Amino acid sequence: MSLQRMDIERRQAILHSMGLVCSSTAEIVESHAFAQFVQAYVDVLRKFNSPLLNDIPLDLQNQDGVSRMVDLLRALASASLEEAAKKRPEYAICVAWRKALHRFVEGLYDFWREHHRFMILHSLPGPSSLDRRPYRAFNETVEQLTHLIRGLYRDVCENVTGDHPRVYRQVAAGANVGLIAVPAAAPLPEPYARVLRDIPLIRQVWIDPPLIIDPPINKRTGSFQKIDRNPLEGLSLESSHFLCYPAQVGPLVIFIYFHQRFLELGCSLANLFELAGDRQIAAGPDAVYVYGAPSERMLDFGPLPTVFFDDEANRLLVGAVPLEDRFGYFGYVKKMVLTLHNVVMMKRGRLPFHGAMVHIALKHGASANVLLIGDTATGKSESLEAFRVLGEDSLRELRIVADDMGSLEVDAEGRLLAYGTEIGAFLRLDDLRQGYAFGQIDRAVIMSPQKINARCVLPVTTLEEVLHGHPIDFLLYANNFEEVDAEHPIVEKFAAADEALKVFREGAAMSKGTTTATGLVHSYFANIFGPPQYKDLHEPLAQKLFEAAFARNVFVGQLRTRLGISGCESTGPEEAAKALLELIAGKA
Repeated sequence: MSLQRMDIERRQAILHSMGLVCSSTAEIVESHAFAQFVQAYVDVLRKFNSPLLNDIPLDLQNQDGVSRMVDLLRALASASLEEAAKKRPEYAICVAWRKALHRFVEGLYDFWREHHRFMILHSLPGPSSLDRRPYRAFNETVEQLTHLIRGLYRDVCENVTGDHPRVYRQVAAGANVGLIAVPAAAPLPEPYARVLRDIPLIRQVWIDPPLIIDPPINKRTGSFQKIDRNPLEGLSLESSHFLCYPAQVGPLVIFIYFHQRFLELGCSLANLFELAGDRQIAAGPDAVYVYGAPSERMLDFGPLPTVFFDDEANRLLVGAVPLEDRFGYFGYVKKMVLTLHNVVMMKRGRLPFHGAMVHIALKHGASANVLLIGDTATGKSESLEAFRVLGEDSLRELRIVADDMGSLEVDAEGRLLAYGTEIGAFLRLDDLRQGYAFGQIDRAVIMSPQKINARCVLPVTTLEEVLHGHPIDFLLYANNFEEVDAEHPIVEKFAAADEALKVFREGAAMSKGTTTATGLVHSYFANIFGPPQYKDLHEPLAQKLFEAAFARNVFVGQLRTRLGISGCESTGPEEAAKALLELIAGKA
């Protein structure tokens, strides 16, 4: 058995292995991890003073009793309770307490399944490395573990009760997520190599969806502050508790280092950003992000130490967020990554945008590339979904290019081109059409479905679409707060670049509770993720691109989605999508 260790972090059970975990149920029950998990379950029973502690005559209140329980369960993996009692007379008393013992086994199994279970397969590089044969590696480990644990549970139950179940439920019993991680083989400047070089890189991800998780919080607070000191300077990380997700973010590669306490959020990145390839990794990252830096070290950066640093000497952007539950929300992962992306793009002459872009082709021939810019929960993703639903009879094609963030440039021909960043979408379940998430549930990571601002992460496009520059036909601001009337149409066209820039620059939006902000808020170009910190770069880029848009007769205006108006959460995006579809149809 090659299981190195099992770590229990909050409701996460994390198995670290060098290959085949186990080949039989006997290996499972004889492992240290099995005894460790029985102990964790008994600790919970003690915490709540469960009656089971007294109903099973093994004195589970002390450690000797827990050891006897582990030994009994090991015996029950291959023998009936009566047979185990014959071999070990001290267990004979348990025969009379069969029902209580059965309740313990059922509770232990439920306790295991209540945890989010991760298997990390550590592999050395070379021709026989697991990342060279990932499908087989996952079958021999993750899939195998599922069958063995489910079989072990059924064998022990039958050996306790002396009866077979009438109904078999093939519930998920093994790992929810499998990862293949290899030693880092990427060039990093020396100050970074010292801190990060021992952290393995994820090369393949295996997910058993739907993955339903409940992170510590479900809102993001504040913005990411640019600081004048490197947050990784003098930092020391326990590399055995970190992993690196090398993400392709648009044309960039960003190394995202996350602590295993945030493992469920780190693994959700697989539905949002493509894993970088070997050649990209070998070229080195454009930015690095440590998600879960030691809290005591991050106190130097103020009460909300969500920070990034522009290391111009090493041409590297650096982000860091502390290892605290108050930052245990996917928005802290995604938005920091996109902030780093946006800064690099501005330095390269591209204007970052916070918005959604889609290519729409109608059956009668008209088509358009639509970019809808706006703050969080202004109706961007909701309007895209409304396009899909309303246009079922008239659409020939709908391709998503960007769901949340991207960049703009003017090419040599004077065309305004847009690029995406993510292959996935981080969507509010509250605002989606009923049934949408369930229609996509076989691929989804669902976060805190029982709470306000419940979210899901879904793959929605391809890397090819993200990286291909698409000429813009409609450049619209998502206005979620104004009612529609004769003077305020659903789709309003601006007459000049200065008029458009004024609206986009103000970035007005009605907060929908996705962050701790409330009411009508304003943010520079509806994008707090880089542009406000680099206005000297952003402002001339914006002027240049908006003037180019008007020069090329791009439709520049605003779309009133009314998503922030009570009672219009569904009808607002639907009517906005309908009006825009009619406008596109009129182009033919």
